[in-house]
Amino acid sequence: MVTRLKKNERGVALLAVLLGIALMTLVVVDFAMTSGLGFVEAANQANELRAAYLARSAIAIGLGLLAADARSDTQSSSPTDTLSDVWAMPFPPMPLEGGTVTLSIVDEARKLNINSMIGQNGAVNAGQVGKIQRLFTVLDVNVDLIQGILDWITPNSSGDIGGGTAEYYLGLRPPYQPRYGPMPTIADLQMVEGFNESIFNRVSPFLSVMPEAAVNANTAAPQVLAALEPELTEDQKLVEEIVEARAIRPFGATTDIMNLPDLANVAQKLSTDVGVKSTFFTITGTGTYAGARKIITATVHRESTGISTLAAWHED
Repeated sequence: MVTRLKKNERGVALLAVLLGIALMTLVVVDFAMTSGLGFVEAANQANELRAAYLARSAIAIGLGLLAADARSDTQSSSPTDTLSDVWAMPFPPMPLEGGTVTLSIVDEARKLNINSMIGQNGAVNAGQVGKIQRLFTVLDVNVDLIQGILDWITPNSSGDIGGGTAEYYLGLRPPYQPRYGPMPTIADLQMVEGFNESIFNRVSPFLSVMPEAAVNANTAAPQVLAALEPELTEDQKLVEEIVEARAIRPFGATTDIMNLPDLANVAQKLSTDVGVKSTFFTITGTGTYAGARKIITATVHRESTGISTLAAWHED
């Protein structure tokens, strides 16, 4: 009987030891996994931080290029901004500190200012609305969507929070209100009724919210040039003539455009539409490091001295 009890005690002790070892094993494995995941997470955060600094370095390079171009313009009797300027050149990916940096710069004067459809007095600018309508037609986008933009940027004189065109937006989940004022960034357009991702991606490369005085005829896309006047929309050859002429020799003044042979009938109208200088530029810098990627977009206003003031900043 005593022998049997001793055997039972030994079995219980062995079972307790095995259970203790199993529990310790689980604790060690959990600790190892937690430590490993923590290490990986810390490494990923470090890589993301490095990628962010690489993207910021691309922005700094872009600012330097814009400043250098401005300094060279001060030495010219007729300063211009063209697609042959150093800032407009394509930049291949650059290896830096174990990562990669990419950079692109576009001038906002190559686009149509969407905010200018509403004047400072809150009235509709019919001429600018017509340009946006023609642009949408060229891009095969429903022109009826423009009314939604007008509702979004037109000041709400009534002061009624729920009035005007807010019903649609207040019915969304989550609800929000129209801005009832100028769009600060073109990303605002994604919030306007009717603008899905596909339509936004189609029109946003040709639209700006920056207050450029005129469209830069040296850099504007053919679609934008075609939207400036009805005659250009109806006759693609006129647009091609502008593009071919500037490729041979960039326009040094608006009179160069007016003097193109086939543009005589529309020259007077174009004189108020176009220019040859840009003041707002969007720099996009991308940094990659060990699989992490950071994209920074900075829109700046460049003075004639080369000093740039930040107008908008976005990070992805």
